[in-house]
Amino acid sequence: MEVQRKVYTVDEMCRVLAVSESGYRAWKQGGTPDRTRLTDTQMLTWIRAIHEELKGAYGSPRMVRELRGRGFPVSKERVERLMREHGIRARHKRRYKVTTDSKHHLPVAANLLNRDFTPSAPNQTWTSDMTYLWTDEGWLYLRSSSTCSTAKWWAGHCNHA
Repeated sequence: MEVQRKVYTVDEMCRVLAVSESGYRAWKQGGTPDRTRLTDTQMLTWIRAIHEELKGAYGSPRMVRELRGRGFPVSKERVERLMREHGIRARHKRRYKVTTDSKHHLPVAANLLNRDFTPSAPNQTWTSDMTYLWTDEGWLYLRSSSTCSTAKWWAGHCNHA
């Protein structure tokens, strides 16, 4: 580079050779550059490892803080770009939604069992419940029934309300 310095600037030569000016100047003085920058491939490996380790909970802002906390000098823009280009996204937690309204003025069925779960003969008392679960295909409604005398359970489901 010293020979070509009369024709080209250090900035132009560094750009063509894909080296940083500070790295070139540090090398000239017999040292090493102050920062060690990871390649995009290396950085992506770290991002994927952290993403898997934390079960996909971190988006780019928290990923930047995590990488910096582990000693890597990274920029927010670079982490955002790498995550976007490779489809790495944070998983969003579903918020809990209360679905029971106990403060209604509708009639309530009488409690005929009065917590006596020991019937004198089979098929005299049954219990049942219904719940719904969110799945990738939508809501799944689940109903279960049991006879109190044999404790056998029957379950059924319906995909539509």
